[in-house]
Amino acid sequence: MRTVLIVTLVALGIGVALLAYHLHQRNAPGSARERSQFEFVAHAPYAQVFPLFGAEKERVWAGKDWDPTFVYPQPANDVEGAVFTVKHGHATIIPWVNTAFDPKAGHVQYVYVIPETLTTLIDIHIEPQDAQNTKVDVVYERTALTAGGDERVRRMAEQDRRSGAEWAEQINTYLAVSGKQ
Repeated sequence: MRTVLIVTLVALGIGVALLAYHLHQRNAPGSARERSQFEFVAHAPYAQVFPLFGAEKERVWAGKDWDPTFVYPQPANDVEGAVFTVKHGHATIIPWVNTAFDPKAGHVQYVYVIPETLTTLIDIHIEPQDAQNTKVDVVYERTALTAGGDERVRRMAEQDRRSGAEWAEQINTYLAVSGKQ
């Protein structure tokens, strides 16, 4: 009986030590930082394309999964300083901040944080290519906050790199269907 107790305590001690090590490693600072970039052409004049990169206007082309809830301003409006939340997964609500929304400079930027996992900066530059086409350049910068976020940053960055064609198709389909092309 005493041997069983000792073996159980040793096994429990080893298990606790392994769990503590795993949790420490998972919560250690992350090392992943990924930058992904893509560009495409939207087939409409700049004045019609630029607004589509505001969180509120993005609803018309981004699909059913893009459904921001605006905290500021009320009513929802695409402006620098806007704060909104987006449901991520089944229950996580991620707060986003629009850090730049400048139609004169052709610049839109967002920052969001998934707590204890990663930060994301989305930097969008928009400029006329010609009278009927607009060039869009998108950069994602993702940084893991903990070692547990490293792999997620890498997976998301890989997905980001392939997003250009999807964004182009969604926006250009919207523009064609809405008659704005």
